[in-house]
Amino acid sequence: MTTLTTSLEELGWIPPKEVVALGSAGIRTAGALLEWFPRRYEDRRRFDAFPVAPGGGAVCLRGRVNDTRNRFGPRVRFYEAVVEDASGAGIGAARITCRWFNMPFLSKVLAAGQEVVLYGKPKEYRGTIVIDHPEFEVVRDAGGPSIHLERVVPVYRNLSGIAQRRLRELQYQLLEEIDPAALAGEFDVDASYPRHEAFREVHFPESLEQAAASRRRFALEEFFRQQLNVAWRRARIDDCSGRVQGRRTALLKAFHESLPFDLTAAQKRSIREVRGDMMQPRPMNRLLQGDVGSGKTFVALAAMLLAVESGSQAALMAPTQILAEQHFLTFRRWLEPLGVRVALRTANRDEATHLPLEGRPQILIGTHALLYDHDELPELGLVVIDEQHKFGVAQRARLIERGERPDVLVMTATPIPRTLTMTIYGDLDVSLLDERPAGRGKLVTALRVKPKQTEVTKFVREQLDQGRQAYLVYPLVEESEKLKAESASEAHEKWCKRLPRHEVGLVHGKVDPEEKESVMRRFRDGGIDALVATTVIEVGVDVPNANLMIIHHAERFGLAQLHQLRGRIGRGEHKSYCILITDGRSAEAMEKLEVLASTADGFVIAEEDLRLRGPGDVLGTMQSGLGDLRFPEFLADTALLREARALADRVLAEDPRLGHRHAALRRWILEEEDGDRVRA
Repeated sequence: MTTLTTSLEELGWIPPKEVVALGSAGIRTAGALLEWFPRRYEDRRRFDAFPVAPGGGAVCLRGRVNDTRNRFGPRVRFYEAVVEDASGAGIGAARITCRWFNMPFLSKVLAAGQEVVLYGKPKEYRGTIVIDHPEFEVVRDAGGPSIHLERVVPVYRNLSGIAQRRLRELQYQLLEEIDPAALAGEFDVDASYPRHEAFREVHFPESLEQAAASRRRFALEEFFRQQLNVAWRRARIDDCSGRVQGRRTALLKAFHESLPFDLTAAQKRSIREVRGDMMQPRPMNRLLQGDVGSGKTFVALAAMLLAVESGSQAALMAPTQILAEQHFLTFRRWLEPLGVRVALRTANRDEATHLPLEGRPQILIGTHALLYDHDELPELGLVVIDEQHKFGVAQRARLIERGERPDVLVMTATPIPRTLTMTIYGDLDVSLLDERPAGRGKLVTALRVKPKQTEVTKFVREQLDQGRQAYLVYPLVEESEKLKAESASEAHEKWCKRLPRHEVGLVHGKVDPEEKESVMRRFRDGGIDALVATTVIEVGVDVPNANLMIIHHAERFGLAQLHQLRGRIGRGEHKSYCILITDGRSAEAMEKLEVLASTADGFVIAEEDLRLRGPGDVLGTMQSGLGDLRFPEFLADTALLREARALADRVLAEDPRLGHRHAALRRWILEEEDGDRVRA
């Protein structure tokens, strides 16, 4: 009897060559094959009309190949096929040109006279409607009912050595012979929708509505397991004993009284929440989520003072050396008068405050390497992680499992939509900084379509002549043959000529790390007036004197990324300007940029980013640890996430240790944790 654990070899009807091809993608059992879910569907009961103009979304076409050829240009070669509308073949029939670059082998696959199904996005090239790199499938007469035509057809992620048609046939045959009872899971998340029905309907739905319903059912199953992992981890933390800290507040009060400004209500609320956690016998596990410039550093500093006065050491981990140095300078300025020993540990620097005090540092600041320095931190009671998303989920879990069971405070300046917060940080308590500190100058964001370079240069020069500094941001490091966008390297040479009386620096991802740190330090210290850069400055140093940012080819950046970049300015008392320059050719890009120009609220922007790009793309730039989700489109479904969490809480309430009844779930959780450690 075929079950989910039956190996593909045991099935007996899959050729050895295909077994090897499937195995190379990690598909070695019947269950793994069935869980290779479709990534989209094509309604082949009807096809789109051949486009007569570019633009719009992707289309699904059925036609006949009229002509094919290999074409060669000065820098590129491509295989070209002209496809005509099969329903109107002949003179004057609608047609479209398809191109595949650097894929000459397609001449052995696609030939004139074949009927094909195409899927892709049409555009215009020299007066002709073309689709570059469309997905395609050759239609073959199979006789009888087809699983490839006249129905809603699944389309899978490509597997090397297995064509779409063949993968579809394998799934169909497997579903025909597998015992429905063998498809039941270790925990049925929806008894009203049996798992065997969901498997059949997710692969071969009778309608697009049925496809969506089956995917949602499997998304609930996936989210349940993910939320069970989160709830299990949280329960284990709650059961741990940690240090009771924060009862003494003399240092915190002295620090507060020394400030020349008052903290915001959100900062005070967050400090109370942090202190409340630190006074508990279990370790703190809290996320401090604040928009750019919301004052997270002062909340972290307050938490560290509470730890120090409790007799513990505190460590702050930053993602880059320059950011660690900035924190060190800030902490030393505020804490030196209080007699607190602060030290910096990075790969290139080893510096301590020059205080007439002996002993180990009470606060240690550095990059991730410092967390493995047990000799320097024997009394570690608090770990603060800045820009948590730069490190990943697994490293956070690893810190919590250290012998001292320190309190942990993670910080992020990346605004995260509520549903993603539930998923990514579901094991954490959340403090939210939703106010901007007083004393910051006004920040103006403007959208400009193809402005004159002379006007842009004039505005930059005016700001620099007033003693301010500027960021000039570009999407590419070097010139690209494929993308028509000016690179940072090209632009640097031009800006040096445009601003002859000012020092112009250059920093990007290919610059040597030491040189990059040196350039950023010179910019921070005022030695560089204008900095030509790529997104490496997204998480950067605090330069209050920098009040101007011009983002070229702004349409090429994500919305959340643009907001992070903009957060580099507006940190001082001077009026600041963020200029978004675009060609205006894409309606979608203009909608995105207008959102940024209309609001400075990072959480509004995050929700819009989720709406415009979808959870998959948003996660790709935000957080490692969720890239393996098979149904990311449902991450915006708050009701589904809450249902998954409720199911997870119910299972743990009935069986806190996941004993015999849920032993399979317990094994799965432990396997996931082992995988996290390996990825870390």
